[in-house]
Amino acid sequence: MAEARPQTFANHVRFDPAFHAVLASFLLATLVLTLAVVVRHRDIVSFALLGLWIGLSITAVLARTYSLKVQDRLIRLEERLRLMTILPPLLHHRIAELTESQLVALRFASDQELMALTARVLDEKLTSKQIKAAIVDWRPDYFRV
Repeated sequence: MAEARPQTFANHVRFDPAFHAVLASFLLATLVLTLAVVVRHRDIVSFALLGLWIGLSITAVLARTYSLKVQDRLIRLEERLRLMTILPPLLHHRIAELTESQLVALRFASDQELMALTARVLDEKLTSKQIKAAIVDWRPDYFRV
């Protein structure tokens, strides 16, 4: 997938216009309208409308959260397989020590620096933000949700 600019630590966070702009704006606008109706008309219909808005908002957040969780599980599997092929056999048993967030962050490291960075992550217990900041040769991931 061709992207307009190379992915780096500074710009790797994904902005999904359909979710972050359109849906969030729609939910915010409908919240304002719903609260206006509830304040003006304190009846069962206005409170039902507020309940509907809450249910819709929860559904939108859960849909995003669930898809990100599935993506993280796949990344975790992919990175474990990648580490098994790149790390020397003596380090294979240490792959299980990596947390999900560490594995997700390591996906941005190139194959050339993955072994050294993984050893550093295991020894220093780096956070995902520290891992991403330590990557020199960024391996882009344009297929994120």
